[in-house]
Amino acid sequence: MRRLPLLALAAGLLPAALPAQRIAQSEYAARRDAVLAKIPEGVLVAFGAGEPAQDYISFWQSSPFMYLTGFDEPDAALVVVKRGGATRVTMFVNPRDPGREVWTGARLGVEGTTSLTGIPARDNAALDATLDSLAALNVPFYVVGDLGDERDPIRTADAQRVARLTAAHPGLRVQNAAMLVAAARGKKSDTELALIRKAVSITVDAQREAMRAIAPGMNEFEIQSLIEYTFRRQGADRPSFSTIVGSGPNSTTLHYNRDDRFIADGEVIVMDIGASAGGYAADVTRTVPANGTYSPAQREIYRVVRDAQAAAERQAKLGAQAKLMTDSSSAVLAAGLAKLGLIESAAATYDCGTAATPRSCPQFRLYYMHGIGHGIGLDVHDPDQYYFGGVIAPGSAFTIEPGIYVRANTADILPDTPKNRALAAKIRPAVAKYANIGVRIEDDYVATPSGVEWISRAPREMDEIEALMKEPYTGPAARDSALVQWRRQ
Repeated sequence: MRRLPLLALAAGLLPAALPAQRIAQSEYAARRDAVLAKIPEGVLVAFGAGEPAQDYISFWQSSPFMYLTGFDEPDAALVVVKRGGATRVTMFVNPRDPGREVWTGARLGVEGTTSLTGIPARDNAALDATLDSLAALNVPFYVVGDLGDERDPIRTADAQRVARLTAAHPGLRVQNAAMLVAAARGKKSDTELALIRKAVSITVDAQREAMRAIAPGMNEFEIQSLIEYTFRRQGADRPSFSTIVGSGPNSTTLHYNRDDRFIADGEVIVMDIGASAGGYAADVTRTVPANGTYSPAQREIYRVVRDAQAAAERQAKLGAQAKLMTDSSSAVLAAGLAKLGLIESAAATYDCGTAATPRSCPQFRLYYMHGIGHGIGLDVHDPDQYYFGGVIAPGSAFTIEPGIYVRANTADILPDTPKNRALAAKIRPAVAKYANIGVRIEDDYVATPSGVEWISRAPREMDEIEALMKEPYTGPAARDSALVQWRRQ
């Protein structure tokens, strides 16, 4: 079970080998203050993730709670009362329990939590009574937690707790404060950017290892295992999402992660991977030829995707509207697909609705179904400040990831309309030529006052990838002690 990076506490309270803290408690306090500044008066309640049903299952703290507290134990809650110009902060945590800790490892308990965070802590057994008392004050509650979907008959534990409160206090005003925290998370601090860089550096190492190792006849899971071995060997916490190694037809499935197909000669392999380091995620994708050399058809698709990424990169500037990355890359993808005969023209549409609700969609979306990128941070799909203000600014951390995915059945699965039948007849030869070629190129970027920087510098030009894949491979590289040393800092 993952444990919070800890400051030295009283002897005997915690194991001595736990890694050092990376984000100062003053930063967590500043984050809470930034969220509270958006709340005029009331009670902010943030619920952490619950203990897994079985203690042999890994526990991962919820990202919003981690962002506000840095506290990495289950069943915790943060309660902040803002009233009359003053604030009172309390943490509710599991108490020390030596019998339980035989199974789960040492817990901070009430005293250890206060010592670590500087926040007065209480036994979480008192949480419900405390919330009930605060609900009687007739001030609004701002809740951060897993509230689920209120239309779902199966309610989450956090939603049930809120429902009990509102049932006992019919006049209680409850607001979901998730977006307040998400907006604050959008701008990364220097420490957060440093951790993202570390995660990306480890991920780039894994991409290089995989490129050197790949050969026809291997199974996707062999490459997956090498990637994840490299993550852990270089000091990462874990993969930041399910590792994607998709060969041949699997390269056209966006989030394929079964990773259990044998790789054939002449195919491409999409490797969409990311390490998590210090809780922060990377997300880097490369598409490589199984035999080390791209075929002419593969090169044509790859060139369009790489040109689309370069177009988006040219728009990724401080103060620029983030939507320009989408507009520029989509224009390049549409023009490229038209040139290859996969669509009728860059502006062409097809019938994508139903008889009851007819509508038209751009034809290029038959091969490109996702957005140009997303924020990265505590989550691999993290909020970025341009989600809220539209503009790239210092503190942004995001991906750019265009793709083209030519599924062999593209011409056969269009809704059956006269327009679509004519389209299918026109594109069928091109679909057959490029069938089962999926290409995604994804890189990570951070914005500082100096500008936007590409930080995921794994080989991405076709000649670079081919050159690396021609190098003899004798097994994983030696551990980089500098990459591992950061865990002791």
